[in-house]
Amino acid sequence: MADKTFIISAPGKVILHGEHAVVHGKVALAVSVNLKTYLRVQPCSDQKVQLNLPNINVHLSWKHAALQFLQSAIDVDVLNPKITSQEQVNQVRRFAGIPEGSTDTMSLSILCFLYLYGAISTSCGQMPSIDILVWSELPIGAGLGSSAAYSVCLAAALLSATGVITCPVPQEKDTIRWSEDELELINKWAFQGEKLIHGNPSGVDNAVGTWGGMLKYHAGKIVPLSSVPTLRILLTNTKVPRSTKVLVAGVKDKLNKLPSIIKPVLDSIDAISYECERVLAAIASGIAVDEHYALLEELIDINQHHLNVIGVGHSSLDRLCQVTATYGLHSKLTGAGGGGCGLTLLRPDTTPPVVEASKRALKDLGYDCWEAVIGGSGVSLHSPSSLHKDVFQLLCDVKN
Repeated sequence: MADKTFIISAPGKVILHGEHAVVHGKVALAVSVNLKTYLRVQPCSDQKVQLNLPNINVHLSWKHAALQFLQSAIDVDVLNPKITSQEQVNQVRRFAGIPEGSTDTMSLSILCFLYLYGAISTSCGQMPSIDILVWSELPIGAGLGSSAAYSVCLAAALLSATGVITCPVPQEKDTIRWSEDELELINKWAFQGEKLIHGNPSGVDNAVGTWGGMLKYHAGKIVPLSSVPTLRILLTNTKVPRSTKVLVAGVKDKLNKLPSIIKPVLDSIDAISYECERVLAAIASGIAVDEHYALLEELIDINQHHLNVIGVGHSSLDRLCQVTATYGLHSKLTGAGGGGCGLTLLRPDTTPPVVEASKRALKDLGYDCWEAVIGGSGVSLHSPSSLHKDVFQLLCDVKN
């Protein structure tokens, strides 16, 4: 409810296999990563609504009365989320002073907040006075689902603050998950937020942020996988900018020019996704774990070569693979390619000195690198004591 303070988190995501092939009807496997976005909600006593996004230097405050405008601008059913018209979105843009066509992160984050706040609050007849702070461990624009984690956190927070879904008080060191029906509603509203930010998203990123674990995406259908182990990885951001749109168009162009060559490559990537799903289920059940980790490494190597063949590799990603290979580790790009991020599988017996040496070598190239766990839980409600002390302290210390 809007009269108490609570903290929500949602994870980012990585693509294990299926990048680009998924655009052409093949399977992709997306999995949550334990780099998260955190959102703190607390009541405002001075009839204001505040939004603080310190990662992108946004600190805004509106008089509660001014936001009553949103009640007439947005007409939706809170239980059946959809953006009913572009004109409604444009009215919110004009209210916020965001030029039409603006695509910068700051503008889109503000637009997403105001639209979801107005839509969710208006449809249940309440406009809560709240202070929202969002802080993220996820790099922005790196293909790790940062915007989806933001949208999931906002949807969960606003639905909870207005009483549309439950907001139980977590006990000491507790983390709480919502019911399946409530998660479904969170996901639907998060998808509307993603539409505002990306235009025509697949829905995979917000689904991973909502449910966590691993999802199989095929021909528009999203299926959660039940038998998934948590895996350790290194996640590396080469910090090389790239255009997903340009890379996708390049693959399509190759496929059109050389269908007899590129189609079998996409078919092989599809087979890799299915084989990875089978191997992960075997690891989760405890069957021949060492042998199956070796298979996962082979699949990573083969897929990385395939992705280079279809034209989405980059010299920065080649260097990533070469550096980690010197430590006996296996890496591939994750996401659009052309730079961006890569993942490196860590076996259960990979020693801390090997991990640290790999991270140092990658950082020496100018890359950002984190050790991470994939396959964890989705959006969650936290007690302050359940959070890592550094995260909790940051959420307490940020000045409004």
